[in-house]
Amino acid sequence: MNDWRFFQGNGKENHDVVKELENLKPPPWRRFSQEKDIYNNQRWEKLINLVKEKDKRRGKNFRIPSNATEVIDAVNAAIYLRRPLLITGKPGSGKTSLAYAIANELKLGPVLCWSITTRTSLQDGLYRYDAIARLQDANLANSKNKLKHVNDKREEEDIGKYITLGALGTAFLPAKLPRVLLIDEIDKSDINLPNDLLNIFEEGEFQIPELVRASKSPETENSESQEGLFKVNTQDKGIDAVIKEGWVRCHAFPIIVMTSNGEKDFPPAFKRRCIRVEMPNPNQEQLQNIVEAHFQDEITDFKKAKSNIEELITEFCSDKNSDRATDQLLNTIYLLTRDVSLPEKDINSIKEILFRDLSK
Repeated sequence: MNDWRFFQGNGKENHDVVKELENLKPPPWRRFSQEKDIYNNQRWEKLINLVKEKDKRRGKNFRIPSNATEVIDAVNAAIYLRRPLLITGKPGSGKTSLAYAIANELKLGPVLCWSITTRTSLQDGLYRYDAIARLQDANLANSKNKLKHVNDKREEEDIGKYITLGALGTAFLPAKLPRVLLIDEIDKSDINLPNDLLNIFEEGEFQIPELVRASKSPETENSESQEGLFKVNTQDKGIDAVIKEGWVRCHAFPIIVMTSNGEKDFPPAFKRRCIRVEMPNPNQEQLQNIVEAHFQDEITDFKKAKSNIEELITEFCSDKNSDRATDQLLNTIYLLTRDVSLPEKDINSIKEILFRDLSK
C-alpha cells in the first residue's frame, strides 16, 4: 500500500507529488471554482523562479522531530480536507519553518507570508486599492487636455493596476495547485480577525467591490474589460493575475499554516474549521539532527567540531525547567565554531548571553 502522506517532513523535495496534488479531489463540501475558471495558468512557471535561496534552505533544513508524527499527519489531513492548520507551540519550536518545509518539499513555490499585529484587519490580507494614485493619474490626463469620455473609459480599463492583492488574496487565486500561506502569530490579532476569516475559509472566495462596479460600468463596453477580466498586481513580485468580474475564487484551497504561541484562546466556531496541532519541543537527539542539517555544509570540518557541538547541545538541554528556543542553540553554535580562538571566559560569557531563558 502506498503511503497516503504527501508531506513527509524530511527536508527532501518530492518531484513526483505535483501531478498527484493536481488530481487530488476535494471533499464534496469543499469544492470551489471549476478548472475552466483558472485564468492564471502561466503564473506557476514564473513562481518557481521567485523562491529565495534562504527560503529553500529554511525548508530543506527543517526537521520534524520523531515524536511529532502528529504534526505530519495534521499537515496531510489539511491537504486532503482543504482545511487551515492552527499550529501552537513555544517560540522557536519550528512553527513558522513548517510552512517553508511544506512549500519546499511539495514544490509549491514561494511561501506567502502575512504577519499579524493587533492592528491587522482582514482587508490588509485581501487587497489594497490605491485610490489616490488613480485620482492623480486622472488629473494628470485631464491636464494634458484628453477628452473626458476617453479618460473615463481608460480609467475603467486600467483600474486593475491600482489594486494589489495581499498575501491572503493572492493565496486564493484559482490554480491547479495550492499555494502555501503562512499567517504568522495569529494570536496577536484583535478579537475580530479570527471571526472575519471564517467566511473566506468556508466559501473559498471574496469580492473586490471596485472591480465588481467597473465590470458593470457602461464605460467598459467595447473595451478589454468587456468580459469582466481585469489584471491586478499580486504579492508575487512582478507577477500579475487576471480576475473575472471582481471575484477571486480558489480552485485548489491553499495550504494555510496559522501559528500561535498559545497566548490566547480562539472562538469555538474558528477552532471547528481548523485542524489543530501542537508543535513539541525537540529533545537532545532531535536537536543533534537539526544542528547537523544546518551546519554539516557550513562548518569546514564538521566531524572535528562534532564533539564540541554535542557538549553545547548537552549544556543547552541540561536545565529541564528552562524556556529556550532552538534558534538560541543554532546562534551559539554558529558563533563558537568560527575559525577564531576565543578565551574560555569569552566562551562562557557568550553562552550565558545566548542561552538566556526567554522568560527572564
